[in-house]
Amino acid sequence: MKTISKSGERIRVFVADANAMACQLMVRALEQSREPIEVVGSASDPVEILKGLSENPSDVAIISTDFKNGPITGLVVVKQARASFPHTRIIVLTDSPERALVVEGFRAGADGVFSRAETFEMLCKCIRAVGGGQIWANLCQQRFIIEALAMGQPQPIKGANGANLLTKREGELVRLVAEGLTNRDISRQLGLTEHTVRNYLFRIFNKLGTSNRLELALYVIKQRGAHPG
Repeated sequence: MKTISKSGERIRVFVADANAMACQLMVRALEQSREPIEVVGSASDPVEILKGLSENPSDVAIISTDFKNGPITGLVVVKQARASFPHTRIIVLTDSPERALVVEGFRAGADGVFSRAETFEMLCKCIRAVGGGQIWANLCQQRFIIEALAMGQPQPIKGANGANLLTKREGELVRLVAEGLTNRDISRQLGLTEHTVRNYLFRIFNKLGTSNRLELALYVIKQRGAHPG
């Protein structure tokens, strides 16, 4: 994953929350913190979010799913922001860490999903991690992601031109990773050495621009969201 903010640089953050008061409080708390964070803009209306991101280049956008029409509105905004501002990292802010909301948040293009039940200190840590190019997902969320990947129907991973990005064998390895198998398990099932399995995974990571199993799972989930069926 590409690193957006280098060590020592301030992270430019855009805050989007349907609750205007909550939005203002978050902005003020971030501005008054000692974190290397610069709030460059905020919005409380879905229409204003994309406009605000366009006018205020941001490293990280915190986008709430709590809008009048429910989380679907927020997730649509996340998808639009991901498509329009590919270099802006996105944190989806949820009222509760429900399985469906976590999975759909990542599928929509989030780089992290954060619950309001967590502390402000943890939010700052989340911003630093996501701003540094990392995926933010706790152990419970990682389990949701792997389970969602395992339950989905296997599909070839295709590029923008519709061509398969992986060979048949590489696609088979992705499927086994989705099932939660370790490198040793995969080597036994496919009759390969663990060294060969590692080489396959490194090749897959390089082809897809990922660096670990979690990012690989998110890549596949996001592609399924963009190309259902």
